[in-house]
Amino acid sequence: MITRFVKLTFRDDKIEDFINIWNESREKIAAFDGCNFVEMHQARVPDNVCFTHSIWESEEALNKYRHSELFQKTWAKTKVLFDDKPEAWSLNTHGHEGSISK
Repeated sequence: MITRFVKLTFRDDKIEDFINIWNESREKIAAFDGCNFVEMHQARVPDNVCFTHSIWESEEALNKYRHSELFQKTWAKTKVLFDDKPEAWSLNTHGHEGSISK
């Protein structure tokens, strides 16, 4: 499994535009073959920074999404809102056996 975090910094006047794009896209991303989980977090301060968090069956599944029409259309609408270069991390996920949640 692959866990993906992406940090996105938007121009102050464009954060609501991104939230609208996210709300239109998240269910489609979650339904994409190989996606097990997707969510977005908005920083409290500064509130123009967001993080997406997704979990993928494999790097192949993530790359298939990244080359899909869904990603291309969503990314085209999103990247014009940036105030800084996005940062992304792909992490190996070693199961949830050791996870703790309440």
